[in-house]
Amino acid sequence: MRVLNVTVTLDPVAGGGTAERTFQMSRFLIKSGVKCMVLSTDLGWSQARARAFAGIEVITLPCLWKRFYLPKVAFKLIRGAVARADVIHIMGHWTILNVLVYLFARRFRKPYVVCPAGALVIYGRSKYLKRLYNFLIGKKIVQQANRFIAVTANERTHFETYGVEADRITVIPNGIDSEEYVARDDIAFRAQHGLGEDPFILFMGRLNRIKGPDLLLKAFCELSHAFNRYQLVFAGPDEGMLHELRHLCSTCSIDSRVHFVGYVGGDDKARAYHAAELVVVPSRQEAMSIVVLEAGITGKPVLLTNQCGFDEVARINGGRVVQATVEGLKLGLMEMLGDSDRLAAMGKNLQRFVKERFGWTAIVNEYLALYQKIITPVQ
Repeated sequence: MRVLNVTVTLDPVAGGGTAERTFQMSRFLIKSGVKCMVLSTDLGWSQARARAFAGIEVITLPCLWKRFYLPKVAFKLIRGAVARADVIHIMGHWTILNVLVYLFARRFRKPYVVCPAGALVIYGRSKYLKRLYNFLIGKKIVQQANRFIAVTANERTHFETYGVEADRITVIPNGIDSEEYVARDDIAFRAQHGLGEDPFILFMGRLNRIKGPDLLLKAFCELSHAFNRYQLVFAGPDEGMLHELRHLCSTCSIDSRVHFVGYVGGDDKARAYHAAELVVVPSRQEAMSIVVLEAGITGKPVLLTNQCGFDEVARINGGRVVQATVEGLKLGLMEMLGDSDRLAAMGKNLQRFVKERFGWTAIVNEYLALYQKIITPVQ
């Protein structure tokens, strides 16, 4: 079997969960003995990234317009990749690359699955363009897929709004590779970022409105006197909000307790999680937060919003799930920090849950079982 994974970017900094999922999924497909190709743009592609993808055939197209991820149209490369594939896995939704792959998949009668990972919802910028995209071709790409992959059960409703029947949707969650999160050196991480010895709350992700860093910071501001021992660390690249967040820190007079450390990856990311006391995921909208998996595998409890597709966290007592508002996050922080002795136990609960349910080896087997179902009838 030869699988073609299609994603708009493999950038480890700005690509978010989709880039990480593509990377890990491709690695574990190769480990399972399956041939795997990846088709993407060249955003974030570097020698270091190429080394990480060693053993995987990666085809990158020059990105002509970063704002809309517009790739250079290389028909020969795209046609060749699609023609060689037994099954195509299309990720995300709002991209020209997906359109081009879809057209060639139809031409060569290649089966394909779609995994939007929350991208079907019309949210944020360019709403009119997204509606036009769906009207012209986006809905066809979804509706004519052989199968549909939701990363959480909640995402089923997104597909249903596109006219997809519920029994054709398979839920396969994001995964985690525990071996990538073993590095730990709390003292070194604190020294590197000037954090001292006081405990800190960790936000891991892009400084983007959809991720809700402003909601968390406002909640922290309102509780700054009640929990004056705590610091707040934002670890992630700026996507237009850094100036606003710094201004809010200055207004609340908490500059010395809030740290913007930029993007962290690899072992540095693992060290950030291990050194934190609590991880907060304040997203306004997200299909399934990979940050929850990363926090859990390192034994850290999480406070997250009910827009993260991970309500099980509350059920297994691995943290708290609250409304995606300043008030919701404020109440969650008060409850969790007000009884900090319970945080370690919550972290262990979440760690056990993540290890049992979200290992990449088991998840890739779910993908392979699905692929086999759609390949067999056409052979």
